[in-house]
Amino acid sequence: MVRTMLKPYVAKMRGGPLKRGRPHVADALWSWLGAFLGMALIGWLSSHYLAVSSLLLVGSFGATSVLLYGAPHSPLAQPRNVLGGNMLSALVGVACYHWLGDGWLAAAMAVSVALLVMQLTHTLHPPGGATALIAVIGGQPLHELGYWYALLPVGLGCLAMLVLAVLINNLARHRRYPLHWH
Repeated sequence: MVRTMLKPYVAKMRGGPLKRGRPHVADALWSWLGAFLGMALIGWLSSHYLAVSSLLLVGSFGATSVLLYGAPHSPLAQPRNVLGGNMLSALVGVACYHWLGDGWLAAAMAVSVALLVMQLTHTLHPPGGATALIAVIGGQPLHELGYWYALLPVGLGCLAMLVLAVLINNLARHRRYPLHWH
């Protein structure tokens, strides 16, 4: 009986065949350009306008860049998901830090509640989990921001990358970004 129940469960883990086309060099170069300019813009803004020069460079922005410039067609890379997912996750992370401190329980709660909130609000953006985690483990300069973390650096950084993603992704004839705003 147990074997009968486990067989279909284990069969799902095999996966299916993978079909990969040839890499498109032009597409990869557009992605590179967008990611470089996006991170450079955030770094420049951070170094010129914030007292703590690296504060705007949130680690999850690296993953957001991969989605915005490498997979702009993905539902997870659309503006609502990027901005909403990251900002809501930042708020959740700060709340978890205030309630539970900076330990493993707060970290686990921040990521899991951020995921729940993003799913319920249709703003799923995988880097949002990291944004929530960073709010818990980010250290004293970040903790001093409190709930402002959701606006600066997270909101401003996402907004800057989104504006650049719209400009860069639409330069290529074969790309279109965003697919939708809602």
